[in-house]
Amino acid sequence: MSPAETAQRQALCVALTGLACLAVAMGLGRFAFTPVLPMMLHDGLLDLRQASALASSNYLGYLLGALLCALQPWLWRQLGCAWTPSYADLIRAGLLATVVLTLAMALPSPSAWVWLRWGAGLASALVFVFTSGWCLSQLGRLDRSHWGAWVYAGPGAGIMVSGLAVTPMVALDWPSPWAWQVMAALALLGTALAWPVLAAGQAKVERIAVGGQVGAADGRPAHGWAEQALTVLGYGLAGFGYIISATFLPVIARQVLPESIWLDLFWPAFGAGVCTGALLSSRLSPQRDRRALLAGGFVIQTLGLSLGQISPSVAGLLIGSFLLGLPFTAMSFFAMQEARRLRGGTAASFMGLLTATYGLGQVLGPLLVAQLLRHTDAARGFDLALGTAGLALLGGALLFGLALKRYPRRMDPVDPVGQAG
Repeated sequence: MSPAETAQRQALCVALTGLACLAVAMGLGRFAFTPVLPMMLHDGLLDLRQASALASSNYLGYLLGALLCALQPWLWRQLGCAWTPSYADLIRAGLLATVVLTLAMALPSPSAWVWLRWGAGLASALVFVFTSGWCLSQLGRLDRSHWGAWVYAGPGAGIMVSGLAVTPMVALDWPSPWAWQVMAALALLGTALAWPVLAAGQAKVERIAVGGQVGAADGRPAHGWAEQALTVLGYGLAGFGYIISATFLPVIARQVLPESIWLDLFWPAFGAGVCTGALLSSRLSPQRDRRALLAGGFVIQTLGLSLGQISPSVAGLLIGSFLLGLPFTAMSFFAMQEARRLRGGTAASFMGLLTATYGLGQVLGPLLVAQLLRHTDAARGFDLALGTAGLALLGGALLFGLALKRYPRRMDPVDPVGQAG
């Protein structure tokens, strides 16, 4: 086998492993709650306000996990440990935690659910950040950076699998605890597929950097703090803008079309959009400025969100769900690439900061829904929440447009995006 063929095979292995990791931690560990929620509501196990609390708990865990990722170098320096974990160590720990916490949601202990969802959020943040860091780094070394888009198809794959798995359960009138057991089994299968590569020696190359550098060799950031702040704020608005629809999509569909036989297809349509957008992003030229692509993603999500309101029909909700999902993880891919452009080889902590800000937006979204539902009926409350989400998405597009205008992209000597996409 030639060196080029060997590199291509290794890159494919890395990309598919990353896809499996994000499918487990994000598509199942975090977002399986969305298709299972109507089953829990039907079983009388909780109401919409309690569902919002569980969703916010999950996002609080995600926020804390992302903050821990951002602070990892500092934490290890403070502890003075001679040994630091590899990215693969942390990914595997997060995957195992996801399986256990998902299975535990089947227990008849409502008081524990809030902590289980919190733990699942924390685990998913660890897996997301370190899978992103490891995969993008490995693929960059193999000159296949654009294959990183395959990694971000993982959440969409997990969403599709969970949504399609729930459909026959609803038809057979299964209780929701059985659904959680199925989700845990699917998470275990994905973990088993990813485990051999994560356990291999090559996966242990990337370890937590504790040297304290944050940018250029002289210790100064390669790009100004104002430029980085615009990226952080814009990405945070993405978290707030999409989360209301992503969390409550099946519930909203049942409010609008209570008798439709297509209700269980809206969530898989969202997942199909996620996969499609992630894979299409791998075809984009590496010369395209990622901030422009992020701004475009905000606009597409705004259109998807608005379409379901303008045309509350089967076609409107299906197309709107697909458009909402289309740039979902592609935007994460672009944001992580932008982090590597801004911070180079020490981007993991900045990726954690971006993910934490995104997580903060996710926390605020369900809390807004819960507050609105306290003061109005469900239909009006969801309309107000979706309108606010749309404004947030447009605000994110404007922030990245401002970044484009004020900070024209320069091709840095070490620019992962410019080199390989």
